[in-house]
Amino acid sequence: MSGRARLMWDEAVTGYDFGAGHPMDPVRLALTMELVRAFGLDGAVDVRSAQAAGESTLRLVHREDYVAAVREASAEPRAADQAYGLGTVDDPAFAGMHEASALISGLSVGAAEAVWRGETAHAVNFTGGLHHAMPGGASGFCIYNDPALAIARLLELGAERVAYVDVDVHHGDGVQAAFWEDPRVLTVSLHEHPRTLFPQTGWPEETGSGAGEGGAVNVALPAGTGDAGWLRAFHAVVPELLADFRPQVLVTQHGADTHVEDPLAHLAVSLDAQRAVMTACHDLAHSFAQDGRWVALGGGGYAVVDVVPRSWTHLVGIAAHAPVDPESVVPSSWRDEVYARTRQLGPGRMTDGLTPSWQAWEDGYDPADRLDQAVLATRRSAFPLRGLLP
Repeated sequence: MSGRARLMWDEAVTGYDFGAGHPMDPVRLALTMELVRAFGLDGAVDVRSAQAAGESTLRLVHREDYVAAVREASAEPRAADQAYGLGTVDDPAFAGMHEASALISGLSVGAAEAVWRGETAHAVNFTGGLHHAMPGGASGFCIYNDPALAIARLLELGAERVAYVDVDVHHGDGVQAAFWEDPRVLTVSLHEHPRTLFPQTGWPEETGSGAGEGGAVNVALPAGTGDAGWLRAFHAVVPELLADFRPQVLVTQHGADTHVEDPLAHLAVSLDAQRAVMTACHDLAHSFAQDGRWVALGGGGYAVVDVVPRSWTHLVGIAAHAPVDPESVVPSSWRDEVYARTRQLGPGRMTDGLTPSWQAWEDGYDPADRLDQAVLATRRSAFPLRGLLP
């Protein structure tokens, strides 16, 4: 395998634009790539574009009638069919919607193909991670489900075991739904509890069905969970599952909306804890995936200046085996670019100034603690179905 990680990028992804005032501001993508360049990481990775996902690829996950509806809404936004979730407050139709969505999906599929074929061990598409889209409808700012499409393409290429780990603050419902009955795919989602956050799914009792029973694992975290609890939950669930499943490829989704400053959710996670989970995912890929195969995607994140660019720049650096020191000063050239684009002042360092730590699950748990109750619920629901102790 090549020693250089691959970064999937195309300037046209900024055309994924729901319009002024929508939380999914494409400036977050442009600013992330500018910060990657400011740290010279574009020289440490192989930057590539890819073809937009075509009809046959999109239909690996999405229904033909839905793809046709997206095409029609893309050509004439005012005619968007809300029966497909298009033209809604969350997913307003816009000109070029199909093309931009298909490009993002094509970048994730291209990342998966490169990793599977041994062209690189690690591939990143921070523009992807649009995990809410369903086979027959848009949902939660997501038109096409690029993580599910990347996984479906891996299966089409011959993969027999693909693990998907989603640490976005919102449940990875669309990916779970796509592989609900498929024993070849293990989906693990850590997210804010469905009682307090969209999409109101991701209960620990959701474990898959049929041949896929035990293939869905959900950790529903209490609102207000901070670094220590978030990291404790991740390490109490994910490593043991991956050690048992031994995926050929690990696909991870790194929504930055777990951050305490995110305006759309209620966790209290720092940038430094997000970086710790990215590092853990990298290490888990090397420990348990075949030849360290890792596809890392972006996702949500609506603190578009202070959080998202820094978080995903760390992700690129980790995948490139050239991690950015958290204490690094953010280049002034990037902060100038931030001000020019947004009239906001950019952050000064690549850290929130914290050193996250957590107590290992093996050291004991408190059944009266809300975080530990969440982890226990997951382990009791899903682990026995996989032959593991709760």
